[in-house]
Amino acid sequence: MNTAIILAGGVGSRMGADRPKQFLMVQNRPIISYCFDIFQKHKEIDNMVVVVSEQWQGFVEEYAAKYGITKICGYAPAGKTRQHSIYNGLKCIEKNASDTDIVIVHDAARPLVSDEIISDCIKGATEYDGAMPVISVKDTVYQSKDGCSIGCLLKRSELFAGQAPESFKFRKYLDIHNSVSDEEIGLTAGSSEIAYRHGMEIRMVKGSERNLKITTVEDLETFESILKGVN
Repeated sequence: MNTAIILAGGVGSRMGADRPKQFLMVQNRPIISYCFDIFQKHKEIDNMVVVVSEQWQGFVEEYAAKYGITKICGYAPAGKTRQHSIYNGLKCIEKNASDTDIVIVHDAARPLVSDEIISDCIKGATEYDGAMPVISVKDTVYQSKDGCSIGCLLKRSELFAGQAPESFKFRKYLDIHNSVSDEEIGLTAGSSEIAYRHGMEIRMVKGSERNLKITTVEDLETFESILKGVN
């Protein structure tokens, strides 16, 4: 069984809007609903768990019903960090998941993920311990400890930017969270980071520039432009 954990607990502070970015309305529907559509229609996704704050759960339920989203099997509370939210989602599906089931972690604010990326992530997690989409880094990247002077030159050809969804064998991924400290969970920046640190073999698959995460006003404008082009 393949279960998607849809992360919708972020507050979207960088957007400066009156609500979290995943609930902003674009073409008369919330951004999260576009994400739901993709996972609802994907043939390899069996269920979805939505991680969301209590304040916004009713909103999510309303639009899930409006757009015929039937794969949602549960809701989990948002955590104090993104990785805590993932942990809450994992615990939500634990009762009905087998050890080798695949869990696919995705951000509600990435509403343009493709079917191909989702399928590649599922395949990667089946053959390995997990998988994540990546894109090549186009610009030269420098490391600096003080933000003022170059401390290290990095080889661009060996650098990749991670995206979502990130997929994992369920039991291995949950066991890591059960075994580490609350502090380590809180300090984890990316879903695959904690898996890699604890010995899971993560496969990189091809991501896409189109699979943007809506974080800034400019990102929102890009998303709106893409939708206008499609329609």
